[in-house]
Amino acid sequence: MLFAHDTEVALAGAAALVNTRQRESDELPDVAALDAFVEQWGWTGSRRNDVEELEAVRALRPRLRELWELDEAGVVDRVNRMLREAGALPQLVTHDDWGYHLHATTPQVPLADRMAVEAAMAFVDVVRQQELDRLSVCGADDCDDVLVDLSKNRSRRYCSTSCANRVNVAAFRARRSESG
Repeated sequence: MLFAHDTEVALAGAAALVNTRQRESDELPDVAALDAFVEQWGWTGSRRNDVEELEAVRALRPRLRELWELDEAGVVDRVNRMLREAGALPQLVTHDDWGYHLHATTPQVPLADRMAVEAAMAFVDVVRQQELDRLSVCGADDCDDVLVDLSKNRSRRYCSTSCANRVNVAAFRARRSESG
């Protein structure tokens, strides 16, 4: 395992949240979709379950996306700002099937702030281990989703198998048409 389990889950969750905003669509169109996302990623703590909470989570997406695009100094600056803004206070907790891990807010902090802080804490580990190169944008020309490469050989280039398959099929067809 490259990072602690909670760091890997937080990084994957942050990438998934960023990727809920597509070019032409929004995978968080309403509170019900946010509820499903929160359930899928196992977010704990209080919820308002209203449009204001949904808008705050949507507003977090571009802030998180920037973390994939900045250099180390920029990431450090943004992460520190996110932690300050939320008044982060790291503490060990255990819940559900998880052993002890870090939470940096209380369960009563608004969902978007908890999401921001959890992502920021994960990026702390990424920066400390000098692993920013594991964060990238999908290699498919028609996709700008972000990804976290947790593979041992640092070979992940696509956000999903569908993007990888689409690129590979296009390359195969191009080679085939050149030779035929």
